[in-house]
Amino acid sequence: MMSTVLITGGCGFIGSNLAVAFRKQGDRVVVLDNLSRHGSEILKNRILEAGAEFVRGDIRNPRDLEQVEGPVDLMIECSAEPSVLVGIDGNDAEFMVQNNLVGSLHCFEFARKRKAPVIFLSTSRVYPYDGLNRQAYREESTRFSPAQASAGFGPEGVGLDFPMDGARSLYGATKLASEIMLQEYSRQYDLPAVITRCGVVAGPWQLGKQDQGVFTYWLVSHLLKRPLAYIGFGGQGKQVRDLLHIDDLVDLVLLQAGRIAEFRGDVFPAGGSAFSSLSLQEATVLCQRLTGHRISISAQPENRPADVIWFLTDNRRTTERLGWKPARDAETILRDIRDWLRAHPDLMTAIFGKPA
Repeated sequence: MMSTVLITGGCGFIGSNLAVAFRKQGDRVVVLDNLSRHGSEILKNRILEAGAEFVRGDIRNPRDLEQVEGPVDLMIECSAEPSVLVGIDGNDAEFMVQNNLVGSLHCFEFARKRKAPVIFLSTSRVYPYDGLNRQAYREESTRFSPAQASAGFGPEGVGLDFPMDGARSLYGATKLASEIMLQEYSRQYDLPAVITRCGVVAGPWQLGKQDQGVFTYWLVSHLLKRPLAYIGFGGQGKQVRDLLHIDDLVDLVLLQAGRIAEFRGDVFPAGGSAFSSLSLQEATVLCQRLTGHRISISAQPENRPADVIWFLTDNRRTTERLGWKPARDAETILRDIRDWLRAHPDLMTAIFGKPA
């Protein structure tokens, strides 16, 4: 039977890919988005071509959510300001809180009134950066790696039992606060809900920037022969992130949607883990091989606020409970992005501009 799925932030990278996926399996999909982000009109056209319905609205205004007519069988909340750097200097702090926390609360209240289960897309940035950076690391030829394990931390990645005391950026704080509020809504009102705590997600249709979508940004810079910089931790490019293919995340969310009645605010880590990780140095070598281009990369040794030296997602809880694990490695992810960009040269120019 066809279900109605409401996706807030559905003209963003993750939301638009989810909209297309739910439409492919025959569901009615309603996308609510304020189209404020660069490229959102392009992604709006994509979801419309897939047969989704579009409602222009802003989750900061609860009345906009009421524009969605009829029953809602599932809400997927993936609207957010995703940049860790927003609010660091204090200029956009209120915007971050209003968008990522207050807006999410409006979504949860809408879901309560409509009795709609919720899947909330959260982030690995909920973990405190000082706690991560204080861990013991060894410096290898191309990357930093854990030198010893501690609570919630080891070669497998960062787990749910990692200590949560400390600052995590306004972005991370608002997402963690939203997680906590959704768990309260779920328990207080018996509202089925799941929290998907994502690492770095990448793949086709991502409009990569330096502070969000870093691996797409890295590949695009190589394609367009634009200079880059290794920022922080000595300017060597040895900091490490795992990366998750958007299709692997979509597979997980579809699985969660099919079992949503089981969950009451359960948290599921979702990242590339040790299976799919890169340092910036390693990403450079891979991008050179995939594009055939070498570019200038400068060194900026000083750390920025909230920078993290190493993060891999420990997916073991998600694998044990749901049978999910990532299937596409880092090279596959970057190759898929390259092939998508080469197949859409006009789109690449419209989003990223012309080569240097």
